[in-house]
Amino acid sequence: MGRYTGPACRLCRRVGEKLMLKGTRCATLKCGMEKKTKSSGQRPARRRKVSDYELRLREKQKARFTYGVKEQQFRLSLKRLRRLRVCLVIIWLYCLKRRLDNVAYRLGFAESRNQARQMVQHGHV
Repeated sequence: MGRYTGPACRLCRRVGEKLMLKGTRCATLKCGMEKKTKSSGQRPARRRKVSDYELRLREKQKARFTYGVKEQQFRLSLKRLRRLRVCLVIIWLYCLKRRLDNVAYRLGFAESRNQARQMVQHGHV
């Protein structure tokens, strides 16, 4: 398997807000969120009450898509944190923000996290 290589703007539309997955392009009018307002899928979304489960799932997916973490990596890191018996959300976000690709993105070496990840994999950082 590997990382997600499909359309990044589809992930933003699915979550419902800009995740800045394409770097500076997301700040322009060429962004997929600006062009297409509806979410991806065959049928239009129904108007219904959003459940607590759906809110938590959306926030988890938003974090996964933003930092480029696969579901298996997500589960293993949470399993390790549960053994420590600490506040999971704060420590997990702290661990994500300490990753080298995220640091390279935050320092401005790359325009997007995907580009920063590629720089780290190629040994430039």
